[in-house]
Amino acid sequence: VASDPVFNVKGLSYSYSKQSRKILESLSFDLQRGQRLGITGPIGSGKSTLLNVLAGLDRQFDGKLELFGGDIRQYSHQGLRQLIGFIPQRSFLFADSIRNNLKIDRDISDDELWTYLEIAGLKDDIHKFPQKLDTRLGEWGVNLSGGQKQRMTLARALVRKPLVLLLDDCLSAVDTVTEEKILRGLDTHLSQITLLWVAHRESTLRHCDRILELPR
Repeated sequence: VASDPVFNVKGLSYSYSKQSRKILESLSFDLQRGQRLGITGPIGSGKSTLLNVLAGLDRQFDGKLELFGGDIRQYSHQGLRQLIGFIPQRSFLFADSIRNNLKIDRDISDDELWTYLEIAGLKDDIHKFPQKLDTRLGEWGVNLSGGQKQRMTLARALVRKPLVLLLDDCLSAVDTVTEEKILRGLDTHLSQITLLWVAHRESTLRHCDRILELPR
């Protein structure tokens, strides 16, 4: 696994149907372990679609897409979830405690949870809640701000210790100072994670090794 590119993409094209125009056309790139790829482009250029394909959620594409040297379509969905963390634009949180929202099915200590909350820029916020990790969230996390929900979803993805992290503009509601702190934390503590980040802010893209700009 270590010697293969994380992603090897050759001539990747995608359309919703045979009759519709191609959302993605003839994309080719490879990505090594620990690299950061920024994905940008106008609305409708296929940024979210590309992440869905790279996450293995949509397999109706043309071209070659390899993950760690194997055709991504040969992986089970469970196998992909063990390798890839995917954070969509809209955060989903359960009506349960913060601890259970973060752990889900993982056996992980509170100390580790606090570490990931710190990387996600949320540790200080949670410490201010009287019940801290035992604080119960409403459905969809209605008692959190938009930025807090996004950071909670990021922390939950980090708990799963993925090798690859796909971020779909998932810090759009976070101010630039906090975002900068989170990006530095990811670089410092998780330098081996391969990161693909759909982003619109130039400040976000500065942290990427490479930029993939999708045309309209």
